[in-house]
Amino acid sequence: MADRYLSFTGTAPGRFLTRRLGLPQPAALRRWSPERPSLDGTLLRLVAGKPDPDLAAGLADVLTRTGPHPSGAQTGTAVDASDAPSGQPPAAVVLDATGVRDVDALGDVHAALHPVVRSVAASGRVVVLGAPLDAADHHQAAAQQALEGFTRSLGKEIGRGRTVNLVRLTDASAAESTLRFLLSPKSAYVSGQVIHVGADAATSPEDRDRPLAGRTALVTGAARGIGEAVAETLARDGAHVVVLDVPAAEKGARALAERLGGTALTLDITAADAGGRIAAALPGGLDVLIHNAGVTRDRRLVNMPAERWSPVMEVNLASVLRTTDALLASGTLRPGGRIVATASIAGLAGNAGQTNYGASKAGVVGLVRSLAPRALEEHGVTVNAVAPGFIETRMTAAIPLFIREAGRRMNSLAQGGLPVDVAETTAWLAHPASGAVNGQVVRVCGQSLLGA
Repeated sequence: MADRYLSFTGTAPGRFLTRRLGLPQPAALRRWSPERPSLDGTLLRLVAGKPDPDLAAGLADVLTRTGPHPSGAQTGTAVDASDAPSGQPPAAVVLDATGVRDVDALGDVHAALHPVVRSVAASGRVVVLGAPLDAADHHQAAAQQALEGFTRSLGKEIGRGRTVNLVRLTDASAAESTLRFLLSPKSAYVSGQVIHVGADAATSPEDRDRPLAGRTALVTGAARGIGEAVAETLARDGAHVVVLDVPAAEKGARALAERLGGTALTLDITAADAGGRIAAALPGGLDVLIHNAGVTRDRRLVNMPAERWSPVMEVNLASVLRTTDALLASGTLRPGGRIVATASIAGLAGNAGQTNYGASKAGVVGLVRSLAPRALEEHGVTVNAVAPGFIETRMTAAIPLFIREAGRRMNSLAQGGLPVDVAETTAWLAHPASGAVNGQVVRVCGQSLLGA
């Protein structure tokens, strides 16, 4: 369903009226397209504190490859503040705050961003780089934790479709896929997030435009909505996509698989033998497993019978646990594989009328945090989750008008996301070079005002 309010605020009368009434003024977001795959403009590189020289040098090299660039340029243009072109708004700003170790150094964060944040282009990006918290140095831990509050607060005030995120890292090269994602139009609806990147060696794909070429990806609940967008995006990135859905959706699953050059697989994901049937259908193995299938049976707890509780738990959580265990145990998921599960902000912040759904999605978060280190150590597979907020789908289109409008506006970008926003985030986590991103739950919610 079209967001008519967003369209209205893009007109001169709409801007005037909403400004006078103090209403939200969402900006149309710049998303990825084949014609405009990158943000246009300069990447401004800033420093706060005293970063490690080797890390700073590696970061400069990575930003040259990953940052936005002027139209027609072949490589990124990363410049320091002293070299920034006068009057040209930066498309993105990266602040290296990995060397911030005390309260005084936090003043450098303010001094670096205060003069430039207003000038960042519409739909631009601000990425703050932090370091892991040092358990042996409470001054460093306090200063680095302060970056989270700073980043989330800036994200809520920056406006004009711009996003702000924090990346904690120890190795610049391991963060290349993450920085490439956050500094691109693909991350349009990801803001206010804190992403931890480990030090695992990154595997750079031969073809950056098709990083999943030669890989097989399975998407559950893929016949429509977010699952369909995920399947399309993984296919765009070169994957052979197995479109899995229930038998009732066979027609849609087969049509999508045919369009993408993939394979359709219909089965009940809640069946006890679902994992075994998937393994049998993929004798060559699997590289990417996307747990997208989900259902809702909303009702307040006092009015919720068991028959509305159980299906949600079975589809959203129990099936995820069973099939993941089965595919890891059978070796179907190959080393270097990726598991991306779908959580929800309802599981992180709660939502009235969704105790069943919120519980199931919080369970997905628990699965990710517990399994991720063991799956990487024992199978060479990463485990992460996306947590969508208000996404424009047929399900949200059926929500009553005023509740729907509240859902759209209650985030820093003052609008709903699109299925492709979840798909792009999923594709980043599925990327071969994202092996250092593990155990993360990334909200795709425009920095929803619900929860952190």
